[in-house]
Amino acid sequence: MMRKPLFIALLMGAVLISVPSRAKETMRERREKKKEERVPFKDISFRDSLDHKFDMSQFLIDVNGFIPMVTIISEPALGGFGIGAAPIFLNKRPPVIRETKKGRRLVLPVAPDVTAFGGFWTLNNSWGALAMRTGSFDKGLFQYIGGAGYVNINMSFYRDIQIGDTDYGNTGFAFNIKSVPVFAQLTTRLGYSKWKAGLAYLFLYSKLKYVGDPLPYPLPDEFTSQIDNDKIVSQLGMVVEYDGRDNTFTPDKGIKFHVDGGMSKPWLGSDFDYWRLNYYTYMYVPFRFNIIGGLRIDGQQAFSSPPFYMLPHIDMRGVPAGKYQGNADILTEGEIRWDVVPRWSVMAFGGAGKAFDKWSEFGKADWVYNYGTGFRYLIARKFKLRIGLDIAGGPDGSWGYY
Repeated sequence: MMRKPLFIALLMGAVLISVPSRAKETMRERREKKKEERVPFKDISFRDSLDHKFDMSQFLIDVNGFIPMVTIISEPALGGFGIGAAPIFLNKRPPVIRETKKGRRLVLPVAPDVTAFGGFWTLNNSWGALAMRTGSFDKGLFQYIGGAGYVNINMSFYRDIQIGDTDYGNTGFAFNIKSVPVFAQLTTRLGYSKWKAGLAYLFLYSKLKYVGDPLPYPLPDEFTSQIDNDKIVSQLGMVVEYDGRDNTFTPDKGIKFHVDGGMSKPWLGSDFDYWRLNYYTYMYVPFRFNIIGGLRIDGQQAFSSPPFYMLPHIDMRGVPAGKYQGNADILTEGEIRWDVVPRWSVMAFGGAGKAFDKWSEFGKADWVYNYGTGFRYLIARKFKLRIGLDIAGGPDGSWGYY
């Protein structure tokens, strides 16, 4: 049975109450206006007006349509095969135009609203259902993210085990994790800049059970203290972000920088007492009009005693999730996209990273790498949204589709 739900209800209520009444009126007015402008479905074309290729932009914009996203899940940590499906609704937002005191005209892009809900199932009987929404109000001044769901995950976590003189090497411990995640974030744009800052909150109710084979030695202490009991993570933090990309979905140029730090404390209703820091940078550079280079730098750091399933880990395509963990990790990944023709692109990518417990151990930690290729199709030109499939390989012969 979930404990301490009052704090969660009060927090979510405070977020809703904090929305200015004028912003609520503006949203209602926008919905009414869209109803009046809505195009009959029979008049919707799935051919683009410029190149006459298959395109879903008009369906998304004029009738509040959706992209039916179906994906193969080949995550090695979840059994190697599965399927996920979700309708994704996009609502295009016009840019905000402002004039400074010096008379300079500024055009500030506003990211589209995104609503999605769906589910997944994998071969090792992991499954889940999730819903999320990102959006903005008050002419893009405030941005929000919200999501919730239920997941039942069967997954192994790895540790180097040595008992006396016997070295068992890097051993996997299989767990069943039933979780209810709830996430909320509210940020505000800082002046007329591309910077924003705000608050984020994570609630995670979990119940864990060891489901692996019998062991010739006791289960490590970090696992035994967290299984067969209900556990709650209640984490409150701050977010700072700069987004100078030319597009939210498939950028051609620009940079995005993000850092967030959160604390999980008993006074927040948490069973764990720790801090966490996340940071990442995405950079995009056009080498030619149809060749785009991308670079990702990503790191995480945990302080004190987080649950083992919340420890930083190497998160790259082709690398089993949760296999390479530590109190800190850092990685980099490069990518090249070649737009062979305006609608179709091919990709190549690769990267490397390390997970470790102390920065003094960085030099001794093993490198974890990935590599792969894929393709993209420009399915909604007015959103610059490209979708496709990647195949990636990693260490120890692991691979997957993404």
